[in-house]
Amino acid sequence: MIKTAYAATLAALLTFTAPATAQFTYNPKSSDDVGLYLGTQIWQSEPSGIFGEENTLIDFNLNKKQQIKYFIDVKHPISFLPNARISNTTLDTSGKTTLTQKFYFDDKTFPIGGNVDTSFNVRYVDYTFYYELFDNEEFSFELGVTARDLNGDVTVTGVTKSSDENCHDPDINPIPPHNYPCPNTGNTTISSGKIKTDEINPLLYVATNISLPLNHLSVFAKADFLLLSDHTLSDYQVGLSYDLMRIKMMDFNVNFGYRVVKMEFENLNSLYTDLEFKGAFVGMIARF
Repeated sequence: MIKTAYAATLAALLTFTAPATAQFTYNPKSSDDVGLYLGTQIWQSEPSGIFGEENTLIDFNLNKKQQIKYFIDVKHPISFLPNARISNTTLDTSGKTTLTQKFYFDDKTFPIGGNVDTSFNVRYVDYTFYYELFDNEEFSFELGVTARDLNGDVTVTGVTKSSDENCHDPDINPIPPHNYPCPNTGNTTISSGKIKTDEINPLLYVATNISLPLNHLSVFAKADFLLLSDHTLSDYQVGLSYDLMRIKMMDFNVNFGYRVVKMEFENLNSLYTDLEFKGAFVGMIARF
């Protein structure tokens, strides 16, 4: 249902956007100019925040880790059709903590004082359709929509509690048939809980590039913001770009900057998060 609803929303946005943007599009390139862009980005992300199930969110002290993004972008001179970009981003990290409260995850109960590890393996593919409202040597501005296809999982591993079904352990049996306490030597086991992150979300896409007085140097900014959902998602970056090489058949560009991804999930398959990934990146783009 989510994918169907998003497809309808995307189609409606493109239908209403295309006539409006076509009359404002300025493109000094030749009528047969089609650009194919291939790019990659290495991002030193520093995650922070909490996640878990509702009312039991904790900080797992997630580790810094290099993330990789790569994309393909096609631009064309047909003003009433949007340009298209497909990009892939990974958000893989891990962490561990000692629990100071009971923690519930994927129907598992992890007791106070236990050591738990987490593996946060989330990736997403962005399908972006956008128009270049302005595009010249000094300034460009892009506006469009993105379908962010989240995929992956979050796993928590640690000691879980088990006990006699007749004993009164409120962590396990809030309403036992007999009211006597569980022994201190109750059974424990190492187990894992896993929650999938599969979902598609619609985002608003905006980007701009401004040339600086220095030759081949420009400043850029890009952002995706969530349009329709109970979640809160944002992904933005700012940086400097340098045209390293320009020849007839190919342009080669290097860039660096700072990127921030915020993920606040509200009941994504029972997963709740309040996380932020941020850090510096370096990237390369080749145009054919």
